[in-house]
Amino acid sequence: QVHLVESGGGSVPAGGSLRLSCAASGSIFNYNVMGWYRQAPGKQRERVAHISTSDTTTYADSVKGRFTISRDNAKNTVYLQMNSLRPEDTGVYYCNLLDGRGNYSGQGTQVTVSS
Repeated sequence: QVHLVESGGGSVPAGGSLRLSCAASGSIFNYNVMGWYRQAPGKQRERVAHISTSDTTTYADSVKGRFTISRDNAKNTVYLQMNSLRPEDTGVYYCNLLDGRGNYSGQGTQVTVSS
């Protein structure tokens, strides 16, 4: 079983920055993809950014140029640096890990951006 613990959420004004972290523990394949989804109130969960163990990254169009995903493979930890935050970035951000055994998600961390 894989356990994911997120941290770093909070409330910031528009234009501010936050850095999310997610540490994975448990039985994890050497090759995996980690990243973030988010869900705003009344909306479907959407993909934000993901990164593989070989550092291949993907971003939602809405966050390109503002968010940067990175990871520390030795620590099984993924980071999401979020700059130039907008009110529409508000939501619960869920860490995700996909490997050969399964698809796992964390409990989520709230990000609130005020206008």
